[in-house]
Amino acid sequence: MKEFTFSTLEYIRPDFDLFENECIKMAEEIKNAVKYEEIKAILNRREKLQSSVDTMSTIAYIRNTLNTTDEFYEKEIEYINERGAAVTVAATELGKALLGCKFTDDITADYGREYLVIEQRLVDQFREELVPFMQQESKLTIRYQKLMATAQIEFDGKILNLYGVQKYFEHPDRLVRKAAFKAYSDFYHKNEEEIEEIFAQLVEIRNEMGHSLGYDNYIPLGYMQQGRSDYGQEEVAAFREQVRRELVPLCEKLYEAQAKRIGVDKIMVYDEKFIYPDGNAETIGDADYMVLEAQKMYHDMSPETGEFIDFMIAHQLMDLKNKPNKAATGYMTSLPDYKAPYVFSCFNHTIFDMQVLSHEFGHAFAGYEAMRAQKTSQYYSVSTDIAEIHSMAMEQFAYPYAEQFFGRDADKFRFAHLQEAITFVPFGIAVDEFQHIVYANPELSPRERTLEWHKLEEKYMPWRTYEEDEFMERGGYWYHKLHIFLYPFYYINYTLTTMGAMEFKQRYHENKEGAWKDYLALCKAGSSMNYLNLLKLANLSVPFEEGSVAKAIAFAKAELLRKIEADRK
Repeated sequence: MKEFTFSTLEYIRPDFDLFENECIKMAEEIKNAVKYEEIKAILNRREKLQSSVDTMSTIAYIRNTLNTTDEFYEKEIEYINERGAAVTVAATELGKALLGCKFTDDITADYGREYLVIEQRLVDQFREELVPFMQQESKLTIRYQKLMATAQIEFDGKILNLYGVQKYFEHPDRLVRKAAFKAYSDFYHKNEEEIEEIFAQLVEIRNEMGHSLGYDNYIPLGYMQQGRSDYGQEEVAAFREQVRRELVPLCEKLYEAQAKRIGVDKIMVYDEKFIYPDGNAETIGDADYMVLEAQKMYHDMSPETGEFIDFMIAHQLMDLKNKPNKAATGYMTSLPDYKAPYVFSCFNHTIFDMQVLSHEFGHAFAGYEAMRAQKTSQYYSVSTDIAEIHSMAMEQFAYPYAEQFFGRDADKFRFAHLQEAITFVPFGIAVDEFQHIVYANPELSPRERTLEWHKLEEKYMPWRTYEEDEFMERGGYWYHKLHIFLYPFYYINYTLTTMGAMEFKQRYHENKEGAWKDYLALCKAGSSMNYLNLLKLANLSVPFEEGSVAKAIAFAKAELLRKIEADRK
């Protein structure tokens, strides 16, 4: 592989015409094939073509999110999304030809059972009549993302974006925290009409996509798009109920202790991020310092992570600083032609920065390993219910290195981070249940949708209290969660995978070598197995089974409660 840095990569518009024509040709060749070697050559050809299209599309996507006002890449993304949806017709016909050929046993023997399972799922979730809906959906999500990225919030004598103002949620002055949250809330309230217009259209379009496949609504398609083939809505609902029973009471205890710690009668929404009366942990260096310390951490953690971080730095495969017009998000993506992950974020000098260096880099490390261990790109990208274990477990593995990033505030970071990992879960399942409600009940008005969110807060976050904020009180908080708009039915994965991460946390404490061996095996496996088999490979519990949530969180729960008890003495 030739040397490169991301900034110097040449962008060439993906040749969708070539890709489409080749898919049509390959489908015919598969039908006429007389031996498996012909099929194997076609699969290799398809993979090379797909890799080129994906790599160029990803370059355009990254550069668009780096500056959402760059008209060139904005137009390129519009073209890629529109043309990409259209060529899915030919790609799906190729998939059908593979599934219907007489060499499926040979394909399975060569690539493993999951290869054709993935192929079947891709075929099942697409019909040609979906193309215009996919194109409309893309335009709406771009519109939402640009609205979020170009936010300009006047606060503290500055013009801040959404990431910038959130730093003030941790300010030691309670009135400043309250004012900052109100400024944040006011942005969404001011744009309520446009946000609701976007979301209403997304619900309508996505449900029409579900109808086109013969479903009552979008939900079954949403599950397929998340790569789920071995569990469904019933299992997810059972998991949500376990969280309500096991985690909601623990979160209430944590917030009660926090109120006493910071000296308030009751935690308000603007207090939730303020953990310590003398201020939260802050990183002790800028973005460049943090990356250098991350390099030291990953070299100490394992030979594999050391090799990975050197690759990321040498090829400039990250952009972490907060800048105007940069998309208000964080992600990891991949450039398959280069077998290269890429990490994007907006640092704001809070513990969030360390989470990026462990969470998104956990994703990136898993991608780096799978791209080198798997023989086909079909297995490079794992389903999100496994991928978030990669990231969240890496956050826990980084705990011993907190001093490098926070100095004397390291223990503050560890406690605050662990508390947030737990208190996040009820919010995460509320997001999931909310999406089930709105897609199953598309007749709900905007006010009725926000009321449903309000009821979910009462159910899963009974501690949540707003003050002098009518918009948030009636249920406006869900507007800020971009996954609801961009990645429907993704969010439950953060909660399912928290269970796996907490299990890894305990095992890393008890047997570091054994835990790392299982974690590395999980990363290398990519999507070469289904969800349940990947859990088995990593020796992790199935989170849907009764009692699994209590078991998974037991170690973290004991650690948090010990800290609370120590603070009282």
